[in-house]
Amino acid sequence: MSSVPAEQSVDQLEGSEDSSPADSGPTVLRMLLGSQLRKLRVAAGVTRGAAGYEIRCSHTKISRMELGQVSFKRRDVADLLTLYGVSDEAERDAILTLAAQANARGWWHGFADLMPGWFEVYVGLEEAASVIRGYEAQFIPGLLQSEDYARAVIRDGYPLAAPDEIERRVRLRMNRARLVHSPEPPRIWSIIDEAAVRRQPGGTAVMRAQLEHLLELCRLPHITVQVAPFARGGPAAAGPFTILRFAEPALPDIVYLEQLTGAAYLDKREDLDAYTTVMDQLAVQALTPADTIGFLTRMIEGY
Repeated sequence: MSSVPAEQSVDQLEGSEDSSPADSGPTVLRMLLGSQLRKLRVAAGVTRGAAGYEIRCSHTKISRMELGQVSFKRRDVADLLTLYGVSDEAERDAILTLAAQANARGWWHGFADLMPGWFEVYVGLEEAASVIRGYEAQFIPGLLQSEDYARAVIRDGYPLAAPDEIERRVRLRMNRARLVHSPEPPRIWSIIDEAAVRRQPGGTAVMRAQLEHLLELCRLPHITVQVAPFARGGPAAAGPFTILRFAEPALPDIVYLEQLTGAAYLDKREDLDAYTTVMDQLAVQALTPADTIGFLTRMIEGY
């Protein structure tokens, strides 16, 4: 797993009792509240260790609070405001009200038993993002999957799971995919390696239906899909990644890297620049969106 820098970047997440899911609104509110608390702490000259001591927790917990990755207890926020010298009642009330609003649970709370903590956080960020850019090398991206394709991929990934668990995992993925058709959907830009569109989980019929589904999505104004063909190569070091951008200016872009048993969330400027550069290179080397539609149409006709 990639190393995850401290202080200015997002720490690697681990499932814990402090994690609390939230829907798109509360997810953004938690991030905004965390950012505000960090600014107050830095302005007051208080270390994370000292802040953690004040509310009886570790400096890691403070880090996760400031990154909007955990829920907020009213008492903890009040104690931190006192430590940071925030005495104005109107300012304190506004921040404490924000903390209460940020603790709402998201729709996926009912699926919490199926998801590790680090992925629960991603689902919240995904729903909160205004732009989602990503590169996928093995499978069609989750937000763009058809139900039968998702079921085939999930069955392959969880060969020992009971049928009812498989169906719950499929429902979770389809609930995520509803974001594509939401009233205010994010801008989605996916670059998909040719290997992913030629691999056939579930067989020929399932893959044909998936390609037809992908072709329909390609024609939506807020979705851009590009296939990276074998013949054009690509950056050798580029594994799958996602770049999330948020409408709120105070929130940094985040790079999401997922491995088998964990994930990394990066927001250091140099990391963002590196992955944005790779994404731009992939976009230049891949088929144009129009050529991608032609490529997918020919593939479908060939089935």
